Amino acid sequence: MPAPELPSDLPFTGERFVPGARGEIWVEHWHRYHFATRLAAGQRVVDAACGEGYGSALLATVAAQVTGADISAQAIAHARDAYGAVPNLAFVEAPCTKLPVADGSADLFVSFETIEHIAEHEAFLDEIARVLAPGGLLLLSCPNKAEYSDRRGFANEFHVKELYRDELESLLARRFRHRRWHGQRPSFFSVIAPEPKSEAGHLIETTEAAPALGEGALAEPLYYLVAASRSAAAVHLPPATLSVLADRDDWVHRDYEKVMRMLEESAAHGQRLQAALDDANARATQAAHERDGAREELGRASARAREEVAALHAAHAEALAAKDREILRRRGLRWWLRLPFVRLGLIDE
Repeated sequence: MPAPELPSDLPFTGERFVPGARGEIWVEHWHRYHFATRLAAGQRVVDAACGEGYGSALLATVAAQVTGADISAQAIAHARDAYGAVPNLAFVEAPCTKLPVADGSADLFVSFETIEHIAEHEAFLDEIARVLAPGGLLLLSCPNKAEYSDRRGFANEFHVKELYRDELESLLARRFRHRRWHGQRPSFFSVIAPEPKSEAGHLIETTEAAPALGEGALAEPLYYLVAASRSAAAVHLPPATLSVLADRDDWVHRDYEKVMRMLEESAAHGQRLQAALDDANARATQAAHERDGAREELGRASARAREEVAALHAAHAEALAAKDREILRRRGLRWWLRLPFVRLGLIDE
């Protein structure tokens, strides 16, 4: 029976993946569960911290029996409602450190992105060892703290205790003698696959600066995916192969192109705004120059007006002075003695 792939009605918190969430988170999570289906065929499977239940439902398409467990009552209620029709799938509400399943009852124990969310790492690994059958297999993933947080300067608010590789190795080695490590990192990629289908795999990790220099493994994985068991045979079956998840709709690349277009549009808009700002500054500068010119002309006109007023004052003063002199002259006896002769026109004034 195919697993349902409808968008979930559970809210996406930014950490617990739900179907319908966009971005690289869906690539990471779906890839892990697809990877696990190769190990789950005909097996009794426990999926700890199953969340929405989509992964448990996917495993149930090939497993004999799957039990999904999660501490969230809301998540378990949703999982039962969404995937309850799957006959070989059951969900239980329980913490991952105390699962209501019998000792040695699981052939495959799956726990993806769980351990970093709790502080009880020892108790969690002890519980896994209890639940697994003697020849059972653990498939566990968690962030690589050196790459996920340290190098990127990133702090995930939902993580309680992230692990470095040596810390995770120590936890596993004390309980599981045999381990095979895998690295996971979402990326753009090109796949060349032989036809007909082959189980062989070929990986080359390189750089744009030196494409001829390649390595056959991921140098710095973002997550670890570990298969661990008390049985050497369990971790070597099936043979180690390269697993690739490809998005048939090419959403990641189309989203990348959309983001690049948005960046280009934003850059063009910024250039237009800068041009408008430069034009406004130029107009303001021109207006300031014109204002300064007008102010200077006004100053010159004011100076001329003051000069004209001063000239008028001087002329007026001179006129008053002339009047005063005439008045003084007419006050003298000589002027009055000459006045009759002036009037008769016999002498000039």
